Amino acid sequence: MERGAVPNLSGKEESNKKAFKGAALSLPKNFHANFRTVSGDQNFNDILLQIRSSKSAAVINYGASWCHACGQILPAFFRFSNQFPKLTFIYADIDECPETTQHIRYTPTFHFYREGEQVDEMFGVGEERLHDRLWLHS
Repeated sequence: MERGAVPNLSGKEESNKKAFKGAALSLPKNFHANFRTVSGDQNFNDILLQIRSSKSAAVINYGASWCHACGQILPAFFRFSNQFPKLTFIYADIDECPETTQHIRYTPTFHFYREGEQVDEMFGVGEERLHDRLWLHS
């Protein structure tokens, strides 16, 4: 795929185009509609409010299109959304929502939520480490 090309996405995945444009990734189909991308500060605030008022578990992947490590872990993060259908997976590009992500110092950073509260945090890449954390929080 050419650099900067948008992956072939359809349906609900259409909203993910913007977040993945810079990464030029070809991502698998999400079978459980439990994967969302953030499209700005207001959208992220709305998503955080939903997470905090919900009883379901969620994980937020904070990344950036210019971050090589983020591009390496993003396909696995997306793939794990199919393996853990009870979790809500959210990808937030720190450049798309600078106000609400100003506390993020490292990319990728993963925040894990349960019953509206952040219960865990993980920095960096590592598919096996991420898988184990997702299993723990699912």
